Amino acid sequence: MPTVARHVRVAGRVQGVFFRAWTRDEARQLGVHGWVRNCDDGSVEAHVEGEDDSVERLLTLMRDGPAHAKVETFETEEAEPAGYREFEVRH
Repeated sequence: MPTVARHVRVAGRVQGVFFRAWTRDEARQLGVHGWVRNCDDGSVEAHVEGEDDSVERLLTLMRDGPAHAKVETFETEEAEPAGYREFEVRH
């Protein structure tokens, strides 16, 4: 099955609520690869890639985030797959 990739930016109450660790755990369960990191402006940015259904499922989950998050804006755009073999939290 072909690999798809998306670049994601999430804003709201998304830092300090374990959004990155939660995203990593959800991605690994779904077999999605890439990375997630905090941005200086308080948002969270991610690159996610994998099978279309798995990527779409992760994006759906990220629109709500973990229990203590409050997602106010969610932006996604198509990206080129980079061939990641795991999902990591970047610092």
